[in-house]
Amino acid sequence: MAGRAENPTQAKVLKLLRDEGPLSRVQLADRMGVSRTTMAGEINRLAELGLAEPAGPAASRGGRRSTLVDLSADLRFVGIDIGATSMSVAITDGRLAVLGERHHMAMDVRLGPEHVLGAALELTREVLAEQNIDRPAGVGIGVPGPVDFHGGIPAAPPIMPGWDGYPVRDAVARELGCPVLLDNDVNLMALGEQHSGVAKSAPSFLFVKIGTGIGCGIIVGGQLYRGVDGCAGDIGHIRVEEVGPMCACGNTGCLEAYFGGAALARDALAAVRNGRSPALAALLEEKGELTAADVAQAVSRGDGHAVQLIRDGGNRVGWVLASLVSFFNPGLIVIGGRVARLGHPLLAEVRGVVYRRSPPLATGNLPIVLSEMGDDAGVVGAAALISEAVYAAG
Repeated sequence: MAGRAENPTQAKVLKLLRDEGPLSRVQLADRMGVSRTTMAGEINRLAELGLAEPAGPAASRGGRRSTLVDLSADLRFVGIDIGATSMSVAITDGRLAVLGERHHMAMDVRLGPEHVLGAALELTREVLAEQNIDRPAGVGIGVPGPVDFHGGIPAAPPIMPGWDGYPVRDAVARELGCPVLLDNDVNLMALGEQHSGVAKSAPSFLFVKIGTGIGCGIIVGGQLYRGVDGCAGDIGHIRVEEVGPMCACGNTGCLEAYFGGAALARDALAAVRNGRSPALAALLEEKGELTAADVAQAVSRGDGHAVQLIRDGGNRVGWVLASLVSFFNPGLIVIGGRVARLGHPLLAEVRGVVYRRSPPLATGNLPIVLSEMGDDAGVVGAAALISEAVYAAG
C-alpha cells in the first residue's frame, strides 16, 4: 500500500497530478516556484513512497526534454455511498476515474449500522477482488445524515435509527486496514461534481440533493464548507409552512416532509385514493407501490395531477433556494439525487421561482442545472475526500 506525502510540496504535486493529469518536472517546478533540482528530489521520493511514477518524455521545449510525472498506476481508492434506500461502491484510480463497474444494491439504512456496514464491507471486498486489490490506499464513506467529521461518527441522523455515535470510520478502517473518512452524502456529491461534473470550473457553488432526504453541499472558494459542527447545508429541515406534515426530524412543515422521496410517494398514493390520477392508479395496480420514479412516469403519460405534484414540490424547493441565493450568492446551483431525476419539469419550476424571487444581481449569471453524474457523484466524491487525506502531508 502506498504511503502518504511527507511535506507540503509533495502534497501539492499529488493534487496537481490528480486534478490536471501528467505534468513534466519542469512544469511542476515552475508552477510551484521551486528549483528543478528540488522538484526532482521530491518526485523521486514520491516514487519511493509508491505515490508517483515517470510517464515518459514530455513534449520538447528546446534543449533536453523533461520527464512527465504521473500518479502511480497502482493507486486505488474506494468510494462507498450509503443512501436511505440503497448503496453504491466503486474503485477509482489515483485521478478518481471509476474502474470497472460501480456496484449497487438496495439497502434500507434503518436496518442499523451493523447490518448496513456488513453489507457495504461485503460489497467492497467483492469489488476489490474483481480488481485484484489486496488493500486500497483509502476509503471514503457517505451516509444520509449529519456527521461529526472529526469523530468519524453520525450525529443524531433523523432517518438513521441506531446510527447516532456509531464509530463508522474506525470500524471500517479496522476491517479494511487502510485510512477511512466519513462524511454526509451530499457533501461527497458536491465534491464529486467539483472534480468530475458540471461544477469543475465553479469555485463557489451549491449542490442540492433531492432524494429520500433533501440536503445541500456548499463549496466556497474551492473548499467544502461543513459549518462549525458539521451540519451546514441541512436545508431539508428548513420550515416552508408553519403547519404541515410531520418530518422525520420531529418538526412539522419541513421542506423534506413536503418533497423528499417518501413525501412524494405519500402524496402520489393519496392522489390515487382520491381518484385524481388515473396514470398513478394504473402504476399502483401494476406494481403494488408507488415511488418518485412512478410520478415521473405518470408525467410522461400526460397525467395532470402528477405534473402538479412536481410543480408544487419544485416551487417549495425554489423558495428555499431563492433565500440561499440571496444570502450566499453562488456561481452555480447543481441539482441531483434520485428525485431530481424527475428532470426538466422540476428544473423549470425551481428556476422560475429562484430567478423571480432572488435579486437580479445574484441571478444574472447564475446557471441552475441538473447533475450529469447520476450515482457516480457520491462514490467519486467519497474517493476525492479520502484522496485529500492520503495526498496531504503526513
